[in-house]
Amino acid sequence: MRPGVVALVLASFLLPAFSAPPEPLPARMAATGGGTQLITAVAPDTASTTGTVTWWDRERGRWARAGSAPARFGAGGLTEGTTRKQGTNTTPTGLYGLPYAFGIEPAPPGTAYRYRPVRQDSWWCQDNRSRSYNRWTEPRPADCAATEAEHLITYGTQYAHALVIGFNYHRPVRGRGAGIFLHVNGEGATAGCVSVPARAMREILRWADPAARPHIAIGTSGGKTALTRY
Repeated sequence: MRPGVVALVLASFLLPAFSAPPEPLPARMAATGGGTQLITAVAPDTASTTGTVTWWDRERGRWARAGSAPARFGAGGLTEGTTRKQGTNTTPTGLYGLPYAFGIEPAPPGTAYRYRPVRQDSWWCQDNRSRSYNRWTEPRPADCAATEAEHLITYGTQYAHALVIGFNYHRPVRGRGAGIFLHVNGEGATAGCVSVPARAMREILRWADPAARPHIAIGTSGGKTALTRY
């Protein structure tokens, strides 16, 4: 073999193998809800109370990142949504719709999502015995105890702006959990919601387009609750 050929053969072994960059996270997921917008909320593992929220657009058949922000999860970490128990302060993993937005403050300019203003008599019922379980009510119904409901206006920071996460929402299972939202950060970990800085929450509301059918996918980087499972 000629010296030049030997050099080429040796170089082919010494050069690092080329590997294509990984596809965007939504492209690696089993499902994204069928729309062209998606929010991903990812924690390192189920014991984590922090992670990252990213919002994505699908254009010309490809997913592109539209924005990202640090996120907080439940004080009890994350757990599989289908087996979650109420009162555990865990954030349910899975893929969920986003029925509507709400807030104590007016909707950010450019918000296209249905935005429900919080009033003095706005409550979210979490009473398992109530016919209004896991529903917004105005006023609080007699069968929903005040101790088993959130008086929304009292959460001036967290509910300045929020999106309802459709966990256990359309056909509520009693005892699984109620009132799971994407909202503004409070002082620390949440009671099961996903939270982001106020500026990021405003950006998400301006970005979200109901015609694009956005969903939120909550999960971990790996393991049984890996986001790619959903």
